Amino acid sequence: MSGLLLILLILGGGVLFLVLIVVVLYNSIARLKILVDEAWSGIDVQLKRRYDLIPNLVETVKGYAKHERKTFEKIAELRTSAMNANSPEEKGKVENQLTGALKTLFAVAENYPQLKANENFLNLQVELSGIEGELQGARRYYNGAVRDFNTKIVLFPNNIIAGMLGFKIREFFEAEEGEKQNVKVDFSETDESEK
Repeated sequence: MSGLLLILLILGGGVLFLVLIVVVLYNSIARLKILVDEAWSGIDVQLKRRYDLIPNLVETVKGYAKHERKTFEKIAELRTSAMNANSPEEKGKVENQLTGALKTLFAVAENYPQLKANENFLNLQVELSGIEGELQGARRYYNGAVRDFNTKIVLFPNNIIAGMLGFKIREFFEAEEGEKQNVKVDFSETDESEK
């Protein structure tokens, strides 16, 4: 009887040990998932600040550069698309396009000396530059959290627990190829209303 009791105790201890390992692994993966979600919310906060600033910036430039309607329409369209994007991947793609459009807007402003000297425009430009800096920091933090999370769920034995519990690899927030290049500004087309 004591031999059977000893075997049951050993088996019970082994099962308890396995359960404890699963709990510890799950908690460490869940903790990293929360960090990824928190990092994404940091990006979201900066994007909201940027979305709120863009209409003011566009309106300021519009007063000086009336024939740049296509640029303004594209920025407004991309801003709306970015605000309505659901997933980090979708939002990242639209955000990269919006960043390129904003670079174009600032390139347009270079051709208007009065605009470049306008205090409101200068303040908006400084504020947007600050937001862009904070957004870059938030993106780096997010990508670091994603890296740690992805590493955790692909390593053995974590991958077994992660697979059973539905944890999936998260996408990094990356710049598209077009965003890595300089913006080309073409002033050859003019607004039909000015002819």
